[in-house]
Amino acid sequence: MTTKIFVNLPVQDLDRSVAFYTQLGYSFNAKFTDENATCMIVSDDIYVMLLVKPFFQTFVSKPIGDAHQNVLAILSINAEDRAGVDALVEKAIAAGAKSPEAKDYGFMYQRGYEDPDGHQWEVFYMDPDADPSAVQG
Repeated sequence: MTTKIFVNLPVQDLDRSVAFYTQLGYSFNAKFTDENATCMIVSDDIYVMLLVKPFFQTFVSKPIGDAHQNVLAILSINAEDRAGVDALVEKAIAAGAKSPEAKDYGFMYQRGYEDPDGHQWEVFYMDPDADPSAVQG
């Protein structure tokens, strides 16, 4: 059984979000795109549904949190190497994202960015041959 993941994110301005993620190199499935939503293709098995807030609200009974004020989730994706981490985060910064300092744990290198709606993304590379238990905290 192949499992696919669909992450649903509320966005204020769909066009702004599409422009931002297009600059990062993502594409979108036109079959699942209208004025309320779009389907961003992250990989063959990972998709991010960007839904304008009023439409997103129709799927939930709780109020939508403000990702600019609170961390709602950390969306983590891997890169093939450290250079891939840097390349994606630098694209995000060039597209207007905020980014904290990189973190290097020896076995894992990570950088993050905050998208225009405040959602926190983490891009990481983990050395498959490293032993994380050997890292001193």
